[in-house]
Amino acid sequence: MAELHDLTALEQAAGVRTGELSPVEITEHYLARAEDLDSTLGAYLTRTPDVARKQAAAAEDEAAVARREGRELPPLHGVPVPVKDLTQVAGVRCTMGSRAFADYVPERDDHVATKLRRAGAILLGKTNTPEFGLPCYTENLLAPPARTPWDLERTAGGSSGGAAAAVAGGLAPVAHGSDGGGSIRIPASLCGLYGIKPSRGLISPGPLQHDVSGLATAGPLARTVADAATLLDAMAGPMPGDPYAAPALPPGETYAAHARRDPGRLRVGFLIDVPFPGVEVHPDCRAAVTETAALLADLGHDVDGLSLPTDDSYRLAFTRVWSVIAANRPVPPEREAELLPLTRYLRGRGAEIPGVEYARALYAFRMLGQLIADGVMPREGGFDVVLTPTVATPPPRVGALRNDADPQAEFAAVGAFTPYTPLYNATGQPAVSVPLHWNAAGLPIGVMLGGRYGEDATLIALSAQLERARPWAHRKPEVW
Repeated sequence: MAELHDLTALEQAAGVRTGELSPVEITEHYLARAEDLDSTLGAYLTRTPDVARKQAAAAEDEAAVARREGRELPPLHGVPVPVKDLTQVAGVRCTMGSRAFADYVPERDDHVATKLRRAGAILLGKTNTPEFGLPCYTENLLAPPARTPWDLERTAGGSSGGAAAAVAGGLAPVAHGSDGGGSIRIPASLCGLYGIKPSRGLISPGPLQHDVSGLATAGPLARTVADAATLLDAMAGPMPGDPYAAPALPPGETYAAHARRDPGRLRVGFLIDVPFPGVEVHPDCRAAVTETAALLADLGHDVDGLSLPTDDSYRLAFTRVWSVIAANRPVPPEREAELLPLTRYLRGRGAEIPGVEYARALYAFRMLGQLIADGVMPREGGFDVVLTPTVATPPPRVGALRNDADPQAEFAAVGAFTPYTPLYNATGQPAVSVPLHWNAAGLPIGVMLGGRYGEDATLIALSAQLERARPWAHRKPEVW
């Protein structure tokens, strides 16, 4: 007999609408699983059982009224959705993965948290993240490391590692994440999940967590494409003060609807070797792309190899901007010593970068986006989608990427592990990680699909087609 966490988020929501399932029952189930498994998986930094129970009771009452009145509810009404601990939720501790903010409780929501409230989602807690979301693993001084449920000796990735561990381990049906250099797609790949980094401006970053570089955006992590698309619908949409606004879907359209549609015949370019010196790509990751390219061809798409000239300038530009982002965090001077070595290293480096260099790095991002739009993905004769590995190796062991004694070497290792994902943060284009492959050791190996700016719906439709051709939701780790 299936347990509640075997159901998809949409199946749970459907049960709430008919009255067959209770938001209180669903919430208590996940709270109990978190109580049992969170110390092993490292999914949460703060669990909020009191908030969750209060919201679940209100959602249950609202669902009963809606049934009596014949009124529609939001698609995820009564479904638990934890929020990553880089995003502020009024009245709930927000540590940003740092001991320096261990006691910080914001008074206002970020817009995405407000939208989740309006969608009737239940807050189970704030998910684990590395300090300020800077590295691509989730280890900090506040909680156990986030681990992939497929091998508890290995990292869940980062910086949305807690969110991914929660969903992959059955501690939440879906989760909110954020992505400034791959932070949704990396843990999706390492945890066997589907993750979406939306187009820049599709989800509001405000009003408290604006990223002036434009690199970061919120997005969903889920077991299925339809669940992720539905959570994207709940979070998407411009808000007053937003510096960017991605093209909206036509009135009445949803991303969830695109998960049920055929994408049509697309031209797909696949790339395995990265255009940076010194990066080795593991054979498992190469095989995942090769097999996906063959599957796409079998599905009727035009698939061709793609190569890019070797050029390290984009990676150097990203390093400069990332360092300035780290330096811009408002840490009280008396608490600087509490920061991790990598954080201090990046903050020191960022503080020394002149404004002109920072501006030039941002300009390099814009030129990179123009190069891809004109030379790789023009609407006439170009690729509609680009296929690559999500990361360069299978999931590393916990602690393997961290190097407190030499943070400069650590940052280089992080870059070598994640050479593909930052491209789409720099350009603002949408990208998804699709869990199509598991290696001989039983570890998940994600592949990444990138699309034109504003064409998130195309990636969702193509991902759903791949999911139908090679379903993955039946795969479950031992902790399930």
